[in-house]
Amino acid sequence: MSQYKIEQTQNSGKHDDAPMPLGRKIITALISLGTIGLLVFIAIGIIRLNEEPESKKRPFNTLAVMATPALQQDVQLTVNVQGEAGPQIEIDLVPQVGGKIVYVSPNFIDGGIFKKGETLIRIDPADFNISIARAQSAVAQAEQVLGREKAEGDIARRDYEELGTGTPSDLALRIPQQQQAQAALDAARAELDGARLQLARTSVRAPFAGRVRSKSSDVGQFVAPGSRLGRIFSTDITEVRLALTDTDLSKLNLPVAYVAKDRASAPSVTLSAVIGGARREWAGKIMRTDSTYDTMTRALTAIVEVRDPYGKGAADGVPLAPGLFVDAQIEGRTFKNAVVFPRDGLRPGNEIYMVDENGKAQVRKATVLDTDADRAVISAGVKPGDLIVLSPMEKSRLSMDLKVLDINDPKTVLVEPEKPEWMKKLEEDDTEEKPKGFFAKLFPKKEADPDALTGEQKSDLLDALSSDYAKIMRDMTDTEKSDYRKLDAKGKAAFLRKKLAAVPARGRGGKPDTNLSSGE
Repeated sequence: MSQYKIEQTQNSGKHDDAPMPLGRKIITALISLGTIGLLVFIAIGIIRLNEEPESKKRPFNTLAVMATPALQQDVQLTVNVQGEAGPQIEIDLVPQVGGKIVYVSPNFIDGGIFKKGETLIRIDPADFNISIARAQSAVAQAEQVLGREKAEGDIARRDYEELGTGTPSDLALRIPQQQQAQAALDAARAELDGARLQLARTSVRAPFAGRVRSKSSDVGQFVAPGSRLGRIFSTDITEVRLALTDTDLSKLNLPVAYVAKDRASAPSVTLSAVIGGARREWAGKIMRTDSTYDTMTRALTAIVEVRDPYGKGAADGVPLAPGLFVDAQIEGRTFKNAVVFPRDGLRPGNEIYMVDENGKAQVRKATVLDTDADRAVISAGVKPGDLIVLSPMEKSRLSMDLKVLDINDPKTVLVEPEKPEWMKKLEEDDTEEKPKGFFAKLFPKKEADPDALTGEQKSDLLDALSSDYAKIMRDMTDTEKSDYRKLDAKGKAAFLRKKLAAVPARGRGGKPDTNLSSGE
């Protein structure tokens, strides 16, 4: 019995000292490695989530504007207006006698050119030739009567002289009869002159050199005195009427009631128009102004004359034809040392945005002398050399420091403003290397970068996380464990980060590290 117990005891000891199966050892090793890997993975996730995002240094950006310096020049003002060319003389061609038209000049057609005194239309002269013959006959009869009366008067004078009966009376000498005969002769001669004049009027002649605007009669047509044969105009002078506003008059210094003394002293005007794809120019002079203002436009009309527009006054052979719409540039007053800059620099209300050498903008009020599409001319507001802002911008942005670029070469910087103090301080702070994220609590120096940790520091971290992780998992409630299982890797790392934040920092071996907790 005792021997059996001893053998049983020995068998039991051999059973306890028996070696562990190989499969079990492999499973135990894999579980250990999996646990360590999980801890390392969780640690790295917590580290990455606690890292602060890298702050990039942003360049100092400011509002860039285009500008150019103001210039000082001697400026002659000009007035640009428009007007329509028209002939100085234009009339209806009418006959003074009636009759049938028997001849029409080849030049009397629409657009025809004629000379002064040229016969344009001839009316049938037959009736007027008859009138001349009758008048000539009447003259002959009157001459005969007058001759007879004179002869009878001579006979009466000789009779009185021979008889000696005294002084004869005028009636005896037939003086009244002679006067009557003379008057009849004068009347007959006048009738003859009238008949000849009427015959001459059958030829309708041009009163001046010109052109035919329109023709309204032709051969075979019967016309009455005063009927319209056509319309003609003179080509000696072409006029252009220009409507001038009060502002235009101030630039020209032109009186309201103006009449030029001579052509040399009259203001010069350059007239231009595009004809045949090319711009043509004609020289003219303002010779006078209208006597009254236009009641519709409230403008005063200046009258420009161009001499011989179809000859010497033509532009390279192109005449200033009536009806042509032209642009007129009138020479005005001259200003010495005026300030000039591009038109874009003049804002509404005659304001100018100026920038100093520090990029500070100012608003100036200008005294404007003249403006056009390209430039502005002022007498006060800015000085020569001041930088004038040309870029469109809101007035509220003038409080900003401006970076000024040359309008002619945008690559050229005229003014580079200094960086504000807050920007300088921010850049200085960015140059200092500071610990970031969760490692700032454990390693509050440069070693906050996970890749810069030494082996010992990583071992300390894993020791602390291993004990803390076990405690966190042990203290979790069933609800927290259920919620934790449902989270993804990032969610689990965030959950552990929150829990670890409440756990005091530990040193190697899991003991509290007073240095880390104190932040040294």
